[in-house]
Amino acid sequence: MEFNDLKKLLKFSLNEKQIIEKLQLPEDAFLPLLFSIRFGGDWSVLKNSKKVMAVKEKITRYDEKKQLGYTLERIYLFIEPKILNQEGRIHRLEKCSTKNERELVQRPYQVLVDGDYILEAILNPMDLKISLKKIHKPLKFTGSSAFGVSHEMEHLNKVESQGKPFWEFEYELK
Repeated sequence: MEFNDLKKLLKFSLNEKQIIEKLQLPEDAFLPLLFSIRFGGDWSVLKNSKKVMAVKEKITRYDEKKQLGYTLERIYLFIEPKILNQEGRIHRLEKCSTKNERELVQRPYQVLVDGDYILEAILNPMDLKISLKKIHKPLKFTGSSAFGVSHEMEHLNKVESQGKPFWEFEYELK
């Protein structure tokens, strides 16, 4: 890593620490959000019986005339998340870091989630900003983000997903 890049990374990390202090959150409660920002995806942490989860939504905005767009990332950090309601059933292939292979699982299509504390982070690639805002009401997720909530809640509740291994599929040549 180049020296100037290292300086920028250190400055960014110091800024993260300052934000955590301003939000008055325990540092480990911020981990899922930091992981989601730095590495992508949904994350959860269970530490000292405290449940923390980050769920990411991707929103792509595209101008047909200019043929130019960007993908905004909206990440929600939940401290002590609770699923209030879930609807529908989707069958999907999923890969979890705790398992070696993908498996066919069932997930809800829509979930309503609340938490003791909810923080929204919006990552905008057009202005290079990470905007943070506290949310004061339950949030509804559909599709991929609902699947992410369901998956991370399994981790937090120490429940192992029950699915069929991908090798139960059969190839079919047409």
